[in-house]
Amino acid sequence: MNETLTVNEIFLSIQGEGTRAGRRCAFVRLTGCNLRCSWCDTRYAWSEGKEMSLDAVLEQVVKLACPLVEVTGGEPLAQASTPALLERLCESGYETLLETNGSLDISAVDARVVRIVDFKCPSSGRQDANRWPNADLLTPRDEVKFVLADRRDYDFARDAIQRHGLAKRCEVIFSPVLDRLPPAKLAQWIIADRLPVRLGLQLHKFIWPDKDRGV
Repeated sequence: MNETLTVNEIFLSIQGEGTRAGRRCAFVRLTGCNLRCSWCDTRYAWSEGKEMSLDAVLEQVVKLACPLVEVTGGEPLAQASTPALLERLCESGYETLLETNGSLDISAVDARVVRIVDFKCPSSGRQDANRWPNADLLTPRDEVKFVLADRRDYDFARDAIQRHGLAKRCEVIFSPVLDRLPPAKLAQWIIADRLPVRLGLQLHKFIWPDKDRGV
């Protein structure tokens, strides 16, 4: 029997975040999340979706004709069949990205996948859910992201980088919450502390400021 996933949306857009920002990207957004972050901008993915076979998901991805694919959510690893989807995307030759919230074990993810681990800061209300052993599994192909809403978040993320040696393992990105932390202020803090991180803006929100969904 073919494995299935609950899928919220599959669409083609511009990658808005991370080291591949600005590139065309096919997104597979899965339904469900084990966290409820205060500033979440995809709450519609917490529960909305339809069941699809892996074959059906791959058929839709093929139609989008894009070599870069990101599996996101929600929280993709909350579904048992996600590692199988990621493996099949890799086997099909796609440059495959996984956006995950840092609370679930990433060890079962195919080594060819770029794992973008979004560790949670205090303003999210879920910093207690961070699975820090994931930090030991990161490689130079992976990325870590911290979403920051205020100075407390910044201090938390700065300390986490030092404690877990994150910047020595992979790229680290600091992303300000839109309308809560001015990018210029975050830039000043990064410069003052000489942090080895990237300042990442959500490019898609500047391109399409009034668009809430991928489709």
